[in-house]
Amino acid sequence: MSTSSPSDDAFIDPQVTCSTCRACCCQLEVILMGDDSVPRHLTLEDEWGGEVMRRLEDGWCVALDRDTLLCTIYERRPGVCREYDMGGLACREERAHLDAPPAVIPLVPLASIALKP
Repeated sequence: MSTSSPSDDAFIDPQVTCSTCRACCCQLEVILMGDDSVPRHLTLEDEWGGEVMRRLEDGWCVALDRDTLLCTIYERRPGVCREYDMGGLACREERAHLDAPPAVIPLVPLASIALKP
């Protein structure tokens, strides 16, 4: 008896398209592999010596056109970006993360905390 998992295509939401994309994957760290041909000025070396896509101060990928939310190096985009399924599970999780309200951490007045001598 063969056990197989459903294809990734079974998990893709067809309502997520280029016209509804919010480029949330463009805030993820992109590690480059040996066969990627990204222009060098868009990359940097991370703290472990690996090559990654450079990101702007606010965390967005430097190759993203912020006005159109389209990749400016689409034909030369990294393999990990090519494999990222628009509307797939990871995509929908990132979109949900963007939609989630910010976590609220209740402040406790210092006077209400019992200090041990």
